[in-house]
Amino acid sequence: MNKADLIEEVAKILGTKKDAQAAVDCVFATISDALKKDDAVTLVGFGTFKVDKRQARKGRNPRTGEALDIPARNVPKFNPGKALKDAVN
Repeated sequence: MNKADLIEEVAKILGTKKDAQAAVDCVFATISDALKKDDAVTLVGFGTFKVDKRQARKGRNPRTGEALDIPARNVPKFNPGKALKDAVN
C-alpha cells in the first residue's frame, strides 16, 4: 500500500478524495513536526514514532578503502505496538 492507496481508503470514510488527502497530509505533517521537536508520537495499539540519535563514527569508502568520518545525526524510528504485532502474526 502506498500513500495514494491510503487516501483511497480514507476517502471511503470521508466521502471525497480531497478531504481524505487533506486528512492524510495533516497526520503526516503533525507526526513530522512532533519529531522535529524531538517529541515521541504514540498511537496506542499501533506504535510509537520517535527520534533516535546516532553517534558519530568512523567509516570506510568501500571503493577506495579510505577512512572517513560519519557525523552524528538524528534518525526517525518506529516501534510497533502490541496490537499491530498481533495483527501481523
